[in-house]
Amino acid sequence: MIITSLLDTDLYKFTMMQAVLHQFPSAQVSYKFKCRNPGVDLAPYVQEIRDEIRSLCSLHFQDAELSWLRSLRFIKSDFVDFLGLFRLNEKYIQVNALSNGEIDISIQGPWLHTILFEIPVLAIVNEVYFRNTQKVPDFLEGRKRLDQKIDALHAERLSDLKIADYGTRRRFSRAWHEELLRVLTSKLGTGPKGQFAGTSNALFAMKLGLTPLGTMAHEYLQACQALGPRLRDSQVFGFETWAREYRGDLGIALSDVYGIEPFLRDFDMYFCKLFDGARHDSGDPFTWGERMIAHYRNNRVDPLTKTLIFSDGLTVEKTIALYQQFRGRCQLAFGIGTNLTNDLGYEPLQIVIKMTQCNGQPVAKLSDTPSKNMCEDEKYLAYLRQVFDIAQPT
Repeated sequence: MIITSLLDTDLYKFTMMQAVLHQFPSAQVSYKFKCRNPGVDLAPYVQEIRDEIRSLCSLHFQDAELSWLRSLRFIKSDFVDFLGLFRLNEKYIQVNALSNGEIDISIQGPWLHTILFEIPVLAIVNEVYFRNTQKVPDFLEGRKRLDQKIDALHAERLSDLKIADYGTRRRFSRAWHEELLRVLTSKLGTGPKGQFAGTSNALFAMKLGLTPLGTMAHEYLQACQALGPRLRDSQVFGFETWAREYRGDLGIALSDVYGIEPFLRDFDMYFCKLFDGARHDSGDPFTWGERMIAHYRNNRVDPLTKTLIFSDGLTVEKTIALYQQFRGRCQLAFGIGTNLTNDLGYEPLQIVIKMTQCNGQPVAKLSDTPSKNMCEDEKYLAYLRQVFDIAQPT
């Protein structure tokens, strides 16, 4: 089976799930799958995907996994106790083939009991697709490309540049994911003097002794559109609720649920000082970095005390360019996803599972990259733009 542990997911699923347990235990949500690649025929693999999901739903957390989670300073004891009883329930997820060759994956149920579906299901779709379409994978090409990335990072004056793995959801396979993490650990080194900062994958962080990385994802701030006191204050409500849960820990704010302009309007001096930094996930990263540095200065905060995390479609080349532009001006972190875990010479799947409803109300993401927008209700999308004073994309 593709997924053999419930820990084989991104750390931020656990950090958000803990916040859901304590802050929003009764929230009900819906998620939808989307493949952004035109012409990809996934329908023939529906039964295989269902079988893998059935296996996923038979898993429970092992004692060693719970002990590892309990050892993380920001994970609370009652949450680990809850996970000790937790299983994913197959009744909350539906997978169907569509007549055009695409597939429909919908997830509906309590947020607390559905939040862990996204990452393993996406990893399942990826691996099922590639093991059917690339029956003899070109791992030699993958290893060559990985070595080229490592050689580029070993270049002169880049010793302080650190990268992290953010690629679980779109990896080529679980085995390839583990192999490249072992190579990166060996050749880049970890710890204060190493160039490999860690991984978003909780299982491999535990297994390989790596630093687990992650805070919040878009779904958390999207859900706050339905859970907060009023829509215009939903982003502020999300940040305040997060701070109430973590009391200053895990202090990286996601900046692109509504776009950079509404983010900067809401991310005032209080949040500039309270949060450790911000994460970029859409729009031009160079422009975003300059605006964040200027925003910190305008709010009387030294940018050198804050971390900017870049995580949107990064390649090693783009990472190096961003490092060269911003080094010495702020603290930096780089999370590389698909280009790290699915670069064997095949076109990777651009697949996502996004929250579309919370408590019966539409929720949406208004990205700085319009193709990343996801909402099933155009009227709600227009209302959201009006409330947050966001221009209609041209």
